[in-house]
Amino acid sequence: MAALSRRSPDDPGLAERFEVYVCGLELANAFGELTDPAEQRARFIADQARKEALYGRTYPIDEDFLAALEHGLPPCAGIALGFDRLVMLATGADDIEDVLWAPIR
Repeated sequence: MAALSRRSPDDPGLAERFEVYVCGLELANAFGELTDPAEQRARFIADQARKEALYGRTYPIDEDFLAALEHGLPPCAGIALGFDRLVMLATGADDIEDVLWAPIR
């Protein structure tokens, strides 16, 4: 399940999220935001346990984020559109490395 996405009301085992593809290239990820602070805290704690088991270390829970959720967040959604992916599509590039302004290799 996506870490910050809310559960589907129809099937709690699924998250409300989707991806946008054009010509086989992923351009964006989107999801309904999880606004329940208790559920988000439970997910953070479960993630910490998994990270401890896998890597032997964890990172602190973002208490400021949880406090903001406690204050209240109306139902909302978000989408992350990859500008570099748009450039790939526009230029016909086969490798994202070809369009990055600061190559990572």
